[in-house]
Amino acid sequence: MRFNKPVSLGELAGFTGATVIGDGAMLVQGINEIHKVESGDITFVDHPKYYDKALSSAATFVIINKEVPVPPGKALLFSEDPFSVYIKIVQRFRSFERSLTPISETAVIGEGTIIQPGVFIGHHVRIGRHCIIHSNVSIYDHCELGDNVIVHANTVIGADAFYFKRRPEGYDKMYSCGRVIIHDRVEIGANCTIDKGVSHDTVIGAGTKLDNMIHIGHDTVVGKNCLMAAQVGVAGVTTIEDEVILWGQVGVQKDLTIGKGAIVLGKSGVTKSLAGGKTYFGLPAIDAREKMREMAALKQLPELLERLKQS
Repeated sequence: MRFNKPVSLGELAGFTGATVIGDGAMLVQGINEIHKVESGDITFVDHPKYYDKALSSAATFVIINKEVPVPPGKALLFSEDPFSVYIKIVQRFRSFERSLTPISETAVIGEGTIIQPGVFIGHHVRIGRHCIIHSNVSIYDHCELGDNVIVHANTVIGADAFYFKRRPEGYDKMYSCGRVIIHDRVEIGANCTIDKGVSHDTVIGAGTKLDNMIHIGHDTVVGKNCLMAAQVGVAGVTTIEDEVILWGQVGVQKDLTIGKGAIVLGKSGVTKSLAGGKTYFGLPAIDAREKMREMAALKQLPELLERLKQS
């Protein structure tokens, strides 16, 4: 998330209780978690396993729970609890805004777009021209839809990311400040859920079609002209390139890439990145031809065992 205007690191330290290490006058442009950081951003790290990744990332500022040398061109905020500092910053610059009307006065809706009864449209939403938003759809704050988008009944666009920090007393919520961006000519079926980015954008590319009861996790980027059948579930921070087809009940693990033109057959589980231009099947999903040969061999196993008994 980019701030409306840059904020000094010292100001962030002032209201979060953190300590500046480096130049507190440096200006912070925005806040992002580590998977999506850009130059000018502030991010956080609270585990030794990820110190080097955070300090060497594109982020200019890092909230950290260890006093370390400041990398060139960067500055740090020290805190015993970087997660809580990060959340304080999110809540300061994108706090929850209560809605008092079904369609916010700050929403911008394009010419020719049809909004059916029972739709909720939150603050700062932008919807393009000639869209159809069917009944009981909810579109949360800051989401954007392009032109000629169709969203079927009871779908939710922009719910919070499923992202929590485990503590001895329970789970602390990672408050989401990202958006959902849906490009032109996308169709989304009934009862789908598309989570906003934790701090960046969840994106659905132009021409992509989603069937009913599909879930897209936070910060996932879906390319152009993809096709997803019913009950597909895609975890967060996943990249699905153009023209990918996921058939019914496919499950996709987080933080991986499915290459352009790949096809994943129904009920498969994608546990690692897949190259484009191939067809996959199984759990874990592998080349479909290889999986079919494996299944054919398994069918012969009882006969082979019987022969062994008789020999």
